[in-house]
Amino acid sequence: MNLCDINQIKPLLARHGFHFSKSMGQNFLIDASVPQNIAEAAELTDQNAVLEIGPGIGPLTVQLSRRAGKVVAVELDKALLPVLGETLADCDNVEIVPGDIMKLDLTALAEKFDGLAPAACANLPYNITTPVLTKLLESGLFGSITVMIQREVARRICAAPGSKDYGAFSLLCQYYAHCELLFEVPPHCFLPAPKVTSAVVRMVRRDAPPAEIRDRELFFRVVRASFVQRRKKLLNGLTSGFAPRLTKEQLREALESCGFAETVRGEQLGLEEFAALSNAIGALLEA
Repeated sequence: MNLCDINQIKPLLARHGFHFSKSMGQNFLIDASVPQNIAEAAELTDQNAVLEIGPGIGPLTVQLSRRAGKVVAVELDKALLPVLGETLADCDNVEIVPGDIMKLDLTALAEKFDGLAPAACANLPYNITTPVLTKLLESGLFGSITVMIQREVARRICAAPGSKDYGAFSLLCQYYAHCELLFEVPPHCFLPAPKVTSAVVRMVRRDAPPAEIRDRELFFRVVRASFVQRRKKLLNGLTSGFAPRLTKEQLREALESCGFAETVRGEQLGLEEFAALSNAIGALLEA
């Protein structure tokens, strides 16, 4: 069965009484080249175990199963389980796990990987992109994460300092991984067609943080405070974020100690600059 052929998909779904759920962000691929290109971009071998999130009816799952040693696919919609039982019947190295990826313990899930090197690859529903990627990155389990997501989010992930897409989520992703936007996927490749363009991003885990950061939790607290008022001075965001522990004058001195003008905005600073700033603020908090 061609799982991207709309003339085969519709009878398949009708046979199982399936109806699309807007709340789950379900958009199934109808261009066979897309799941193939995503799986190839993941650069998998038979030494990899792959976590897939939201397999749908399985077109990407099939491609992953041909390349990886094992595929563990987590599906939230119980209505799709019998569909997957049919479409993946010949994929002996695929295990379907019913459940919500945000509620599952990734470390426990990784026990299903049979000792193979973990990777993640998925066509992610738009409405869970940020929390899922945050969970995957923070787990430290996956050597690579290759996902198709909304193009605007993909641009944010890969954005450079000073660009309009750059923000706190850019820094979070780039702290944990080398991020690359690979290619875009237009709406007509899906059923139903979404209103936005998608894009595929590959994120390769860093062996070590890209800068010397003494306190990771404080680093991300500084980053979040810096982008609360995106177009405002960084000093104002930090003052709001660290009051009453630190005064505005103390934070001004921290900026100056790093060589930053008090008029600088958060979007102008890269990872190394934020690392220096968080270390300076950390020293103030410890004083």
